[in-house]
Amino acid sequence: MMQYMIRLNRLLIPALLAAIAVPCASAAPTAVGRYNDWSVFTEQSGNDTICYAATSATDKAPRSADHGEVWFYVSSWKSGRARNQPSLKVGFDLREQLAPKASVGRSSWTLFGVGQEAFADDDDDRRIVEALKKGSELRVEAVSARNTAVAYHFSLKGSAAAIDKAAAACR
Repeated sequence: MMQYMIRLNRLLIPALLAAIAVPCASAAPTAVGRYNDWSVFTEQSGNDTICYAATSATDKAPRSADHGEVWFYVSSWKSGRARNQPSLKVGFDLREQLAPKASVGRSSWTLFGVGQEAFADDDDDRRIVEALKKGSELRVEAVSARNTAVAYHFSLKGSAAAIDKAAAACR
């Protein structure tokens, strides 16, 4: 339950976008590094530090839909409340009754959508992160609250180094 509440309260991607738009803002995340198609950031959240590796979608379907910003990220908290949590952030509300599906190679996982984010079950986090580090492409399929089926591709080039760096930054 605690990890679910942590996930609901995160606003990492909007903060990431704010950091790109206004790099000198004091509340913005700190860029730690770039690893091919992935970037690593740290961010203060109250008395805790959140560290995350993030990548944007390389392909969005259908092309006619307004997807907004689409990111996949893996987050850890310095306090240890959560480690290596994979999640999806989109620019629209997901249809909660139809679970999004993430896949890397032949492995796939069912996610649960909450508003504009989707998360894996805690028991799947480790396996998803391992697949992200070893694979070449992540594919996520979901349905919007308006009933539009969407699909996203994310490059995994640099994911292993970025995920490891984000985790190390929050040890």
